[in-house]
Amino acid sequence: MKNQTTKPRHKEIVLQTQAQTKTKTQDNSQNQSQKIRAAVFEQGELVELFEEEGASSHMVGNIYKGRVENVLPGMQAAFVDIGVDKNAFLYVGDAIPARFDEDGKVSPVVNDRIENVLKPRQELLVQVTKEPVSTKGARISVNITLPGRYVVLLPQVSYIGVSRKIQDNNERARLRDLAATSKPEGMGVIVRTLAEGIDGDEIAEDITQLVAFWQALQPKIPHVSVPGIVHKDVDLVSRLVRDWIDQDVEKITVDQEEVGQVIRQALLEIEHPAAKKIHVVTGEDLFAKYGVDDEIRKTLRSKVWLKSGGYLVIQQTEALIVIDVNTGKYVGQRSLEETVVHTNLEAASEIARQLRLRNLGGIIIIDFIDMTTEEAQKQVLDVLEIACARDKTKSQILGLTQLGLVEMTRKKVGQTLAVRYTSPCPSCEGSGRV
Repeated sequence: MKNQTTKPRHKEIVLQTQAQTKTKTQDNSQNQSQKIRAAVFEQGELVELFEEEGASSHMVGNIYKGRVENVLPGMQAAFVDIGVDKNAFLYVGDAIPARFDEDGKVSPVVNDRIENVLKPRQELLVQVTKEPVSTKGARISVNITLPGRYVVLLPQVSYIGVSRKIQDNNERARLRDLAATSKPEGMGVIVRTLAEGIDGDEIAEDITQLVAFWQALQPKIPHVSVPGIVHKDVDLVSRLVRDWIDQDVEKITVDQEEVGQVIRQALLEIEHPAAKKIHVVTGEDLFAKYGVDDEIRKTLRSKVWLKSGGYLVIQQTEALIVIDVNTGKYVGQRSLEETVVHTNLEAASEIARQLRLRNLGGIIIIDFIDMTTEEAQKQVLDVLEIACARDKTKSQILGLTQLGLVEMTRKKVGQTLAVRYTSPCPSCEGSGRV
């Protein structure tokens, strides 16, 4: 199995299922759906939180037949009816077949204008790439991707790529060669980070299964009404097995034997050692036992205390995320510079964790405490970069500005923790003051 080149970290996954009572039906009976919540811990700290309620709460990866409602040349985009509450958003770059070179995806040329690509009432096969957020509908693309455990299949375009998180050049070349020999003519493959160290048979089997799934889907597409769903992505439990259970996972705790058996069987099929690390704990509130709900309440506050006594202040605006670092109660021992650097190093690791846990994305500005030496600045940036590298969501650290602020970006994926667990105050409308 996989041979990790990065430093392994103890990882634990906790799954909790809850029966959710719905409104009464006409015959006075109550409908119930199951809500599944999953918490991911690294080194004993909560870093990711997922939840899914019912069949329609997760949309990313779903494939739909849609109908173009509006074409907007001024925005170079279109709104597409895919059969859900809000029309989906299709940008011109996602409305044309993907084109690749050796470095990855090539941007569309100037001539690719939305009015030349799409017409009102036109029917499209599209896939959701971003969940709907607030008043915005889902973002979609005509470029279909089918994720497996070790590869992502691109059934409509010929291309071979390797995850940038795999940095060893020899390993990248090996994986590229394996993908090239296993993929069908005319299709593409992107090798995922989890494939690092995996042998060719497992990668070939992953590709074969995805190709077979795509071929089985083809006869069904013409019979789906417009707008309508063609394929729904797998549920949360299956996504955890596919995307999150790697060699660092040392324990999986669930509160239902049925859920544990599903995970165990899936892991046995891929000969994953975590199949022996599943623990079933019934009759307990696992999220209370592991302090997940308490951690969520802390995370919803703007002030985050560090273990040393320093603290962060995290504020989300319409345009960007602003994070301020303060020494707080921490007074250090030897010198001001040592106190500042220690606080900033601790803050750098915690900032990366908070971005993951809160699921914050977009432009992020960090105001670390001013440091007098370039060596200290580099040390803090290195710690921030290493901590962010453990995040599956892509981020980029751009360095220090002339004002001494750190600029970085993190891809927006789904709803933030605040949106999922809070609602705007009807009195202050978010200002925090009345």
